[in-house]
Amino acid sequence: MSDDDGETELTAGGVRASYVEEAGERRLDFVYEGRTASIAQNVDGYAMLKVRTAPDGDELERYYGFDMALDHAAELLGLAVNDLPVPDPAEDMGM
Repeated sequence: MSDDDGETELTAGGVRASYVEEAGERRLDFVYEGRTASIAQNVDGYAMLKVRTAPDGDELERYYGFDMALDHAAELLGLAVNDLPVPDPAEDMGM
């Protein structure tokens, strides 16, 4: 689902994923049972991915590959990586 402000949201298995482009970055935020994990990259799409505790949270790690960033996000949420829904616009994140 996409809304007028450019955010795309997808929910599966109790996990809500929101993709948004704002403040010079592309960001994929996951929320599950009150926990949040965010993956961010610059809007140009050529920088490393940053995994954070929240959209504006502390940066925990940087990754080149989207698969590694997703794995870390899943770990933060206590889930398997296959449990994370990924909205279409976020599919090409990573280097």
